[in-house]
Amino acid sequence: MLIQEEHIVESLANPIRLSDYVPGKFTCKPSRSGMKKAIRKNLLLVDGIAGKTATFLMGGETLQLLRDTPSTPARAFHLDIPILYEDEDLAVISKPAGVEVSGNKFKTVENALRQNLNPSARADSLNMAQAVHRIDYATSGALIIGKTSSSVSHLNKQFEQRTVGKRYIAIVIGEMPKEGSIRERVDGKPSFSYYRNLRSQISARFERLTLVELIPETGRRHQLRKHLLSIGHPILGDKLYFLPDMIFRGRGMFLHARSVSFDHPVTGKRMEFTAPLPNKYLRIFSDLNL
Repeated sequence: MLIQEEHIVESLANPIRLSDYVPGKFTCKPSRSGMKKAIRKNLLLVDGIAGKTATFLMGGETLQLLRDTPSTPARAFHLDIPILYEDEDLAVISKPAGVEVSGNKFKTVENALRQNLNPSARADSLNMAQAVHRIDYATSGALIIGKTSSSVSHLNKQFEQRTVGKRYIAIVIGEMPKEGSIRERVDGKPSFSYYRNLRSQISARFERLTLVELIPETGRRHQLRKHLLSIGHPILGDKLYFLPDMIFRGRGMFLHARSVSFDHPVTGKRMEFTAPLPNKYLRIFSDLNL
């Protein structure tokens, strides 16, 4: 039996159901859904006995969250992934385009991490390292991976507080202004992106193509793709957000997570990592030196 985390229930004015009390009490499973799954798997002990959803807490109980150890190891997806940085707590990788970060599919980045990363020796190490944010299937670039439960929790809080810096490089259709910002609601929520025109050139099919730097200040789903379409400059190769008769096929989407910066969850040091541009960008802008 491997105990992952332990918590002493505080003094309670009234009894409370276990399922209502535990969300947010354990750093490795802060969400309500995560704790419900742990209870269903009998991984949450109340004074040494497996707790149930309807177990009532009176105050003072010892809660122990056990580490989930699958009887059969997950099948590894063999994919070589460039590692930008790695230590006992986290890693930063350069995600290839054309592969999902996670999900129910077998061919995901998370299923390939076991063969690319070293196991952590920390007491709260995860059975499988996990991504702490997402990059679209067709997008390449820098992706942060948590190797311990405390690191995942700490990094998630940084994303919630918007202290993680993200910078993207894209090739878009048309001539973009020198610089500017886009304030267009995404899924009904306020969203803000900043852009800077790095250079442009003539295109036989699209008249002009522009290489842009993008900095999202908010993190809505498909924010950059939606924002660029909203101002009439969709990302080259985007097959979901495009203008009529302007779909570019054959080389994927030209959106790259160029760099990411964050505070190390253990040392507190500010860190920044840059993922090299894929070669397909150099085929269009051959003199790039970014």
